[in-house]
Formats: sequence, C-alpha cells, structure tokens
Amino acid sequence: MATNPPTGDDKRQGAVRNRSQTYNPKNDRWTKRDKETGQWMDQKSDNKPFKGVRKEK
Repeated sequence: MATNPPTGDDKRQGAVRNRSQTYNPKNDRWTKRDKETGQWMDQKSDNKPFKGVRKEK
C-alpha cells in the first residue's frame, strides 16, 4: 500500500512564488527575475528552464 511522503523533508511543494523566468535567445539561457523588484536574480548554466518557476510571455 502506498503512503504519502513524510512532512518536513525540505522538498518544494508546488510552484515558486514571486518569481518568473524568461528565455534569452542571445545566449541560449533561462533567466530568473524577482516579481516585486523586477531585478534579474539568476541564470541557468544549461539551456533547460528552472523547475517550478512560471514563464513570462
């Protein structure tokens, strides 16, 4: 019988809030941005998007 995972195991549940990501075609990278300040936060080293962060259009 399957059981639910234990609580408090430091795993993310659902989407990351107050952040978004957009694709930069010039350098083929995904960049994360803070929703409140609009400042760029982080950039992926590969060409895959961040997990759990909403995409801008």
